[in-house]
Amino acid sequence: MDLFCGAGGLTCGLEAAGISVEAGVDFEEDCRYAYETNNEATFYSRDLREVAQDNADFVEDLFDDSADIELLAGCPPCQPFSPLTNGEASSKHESYGLLDAFGDIIEYVGPDFVVMENVHNVYKAEIYQRFEDRMDEMGYCLNPHSDRDVYCPKYDVPQTRNRWVTLAARGGIPDFGRPTHRHEKDFPTVKETIDQLPKLEAGETHPDDPLHTARELSEKNLKRIRKSEPGGTWRDWPDELVLDCHREESGRSYDSVYGRMVPDEPAPTITTQFYNLGSGRFGHYDTDQDRALSLREGALLQTFPEDYHFFQQIEELGIRETGKLIGNAVPPRLGQAIGKRVFEFYEKIDRQTRLVDF
Repeated sequence: MDLFCGAGGLTCGLEAAGISVEAGVDFEEDCRYAYETNNEATFYSRDLREVAQDNADFVEDLFDDSADIELLAGCPPCQPFSPLTNGEASSKHESYGLLDAFGDIIEYVGPDFVVMENVHNVYKAEIYQRFEDRMDEMGYCLNPHSDRDVYCPKYDVPQTRNRWVTLAARGGIPDFGRPTHRHEKDFPTVKETIDQLPKLEAGETHPDDPLHTARELSEKNLKRIRKSEPGGTWRDWPDELVLDCHREESGRSYDSVYGRMVPDEPAPTITTQFYNLGSGRFGHYDTDQDRALSLREGALLQTFPEDYHFFQQIEELGIRETGKLIGNAVPPRLGQAIGKRVFEFYEKIDRQTRLVDF
């Protein structure tokens, strides 16, 4: 069961690992098309606070009674714990209490395995410490703290994304296992991930792939990106193109905004506004393509399959909402790595149990 499932990134990865996902639950109805079109699971639009208050009967009833094991995955919204909240007190964010709701549902359902994925900074929050304590009281063993800090390029995700992955199990201490890529030279890169896509201009949509669409740029931003080199900064621009905020002391350290990505390195973290040139280093590395990433490129860097569909018609969601679905998702390859470890841990415990019974 995938709670806070969004567009289905974690479900996609778990299914690729061989886990049968029964359902995904999320408050946002906009997630339904992407979730159900691409995954063998049913989408339910529910407020998980209300589900928790109703003793989680709804979630319990969705599990398949014939299943060998039950896995409850939950990725509560990361915004309360993200460094991008610009100093806002996390406890005041509207989504802050959802981790408590997830804990309530776990306590009621009592699954064999629990997965919780979030931004790296979540471990600093009081509500996360409370979540850990509750899991311990419920008899779950958690993977070690040193094992929860996951750098995504080590698991074949081509972006410098740090995540905090908590695995919980009954009957033994789980772990995240050895990474697939241990050395920086082996990390997947931007170029090998998106270079096969047709070239686009800013404001253009490819006729054969509506997701391969790039946002239009103003004339001034076109001038800025034309003066930008891969890995460069706004300091490379002529003075008349420099933004006022960069002239101030507080803005001088923000080197990456309006920058082009480096082709032979992982991308920066794909946020919900990766399609926007001014939101980070999201400019295309190819100096023949003066634009920010297309929606398809962002989805591929998030490791969604190339045939993953997010809408029937782009007009139904628009670039902004589609960007949110993509940027908020768990990278499917990270989900696959999680699913693989759950399987391996289950098989290990199962073997030990059979030996004891014998």
